[in-house]
Amino acid sequence: MSRVKTPFLVVLGLIWLAPVYLLIVNASKAVDGYDAATVWKPAGFSLFTNFADAWNKAALGDTLVATTLYSVIAPVLAVLIGAAAGYAIVVLKLKRGFLWFVFIFGGTIFPLQMILMPLFSGYADSGLYDTRVGMIVVYTAISVPFSAFVMRNFFTGIARSVFEAAVVDGGGLFRIFRSIYLPMAGSALAAIFILQATFVWNDLLLGLTLSQSESVRPIMPALTGLQSTYGGAALPTVLAGGLLVSLPTVILFLAAQRFFSRGLALGQF
Repeated sequence: MSRVKTPFLVVLGLIWLAPVYLLIVNASKAVDGYDAATVWKPAGFSLFTNFADAWNKAALGDTLVATTLYSVIAPVLAVLIGAAAGYAIVVLKLKRGFLWFVFIFGGTIFPLQMILMPLFSGYADSGLYDTRVGMIVVYTAISVPFSAFVMRNFFTGIARSVFEAAVVDGGGLFRIFRSIYLPMAGSALAAIFILQATFVWNDLLLGLTLSQSESVRPIMPALTGLQSTYGGAALPTVLAGGLLVSLPTVILFLAAQRFFSRGLALGQF
């Protein structure tokens, strides 16, 4: 069985890596020598030149700081709010806790496209449109339901005796949450943060709808300017830009792989 399984997995791995190969090979080609008929064949190495060209044409430097803020602050807030919600529902046995959970998680029922117009109108009326604070608020709100869902399930797997022993020792509710439950859920919190940070970094739709200035707009909407009518960028430059803005999320996964793997085994100690 294993003799059949290994070649099968190798073939699947090669199929999965094929788009990555095409991306790197064509992003490395010189703009002048690019030929759509030879996309599978390597030809030269101008990757760093194309990186610089994409960086300048899309003005990625202006959006990098804003995107980094969104990808760090919003997931951190969402993780903390979701953990607090899970703690209140499961550990503190909040009255009608399941209904509160359904209310929080209900934010994921409707497709994002359905709320874009009312969201845009509300942002325009409240003065949050094209502001960094507004982007952080919407990214946090969208990330909270998933965080609450995971943390509720995680805290369900912790014995009730842990909370009871902490109360007997004189611990307050907030101190128990901060000093006992959050440290125990460290791997789960890290896994949620990685997933939500990746989502925020790769967001295109909300960035296009709720921002317009270069200092506020996320990096993905800025990258789309390379393919617009006025961008005028060749395909190797566009591919190099896509590869460049994808590197931070790849580095994040590689650096936090240990925490992410532990976070997948939720509730196991």
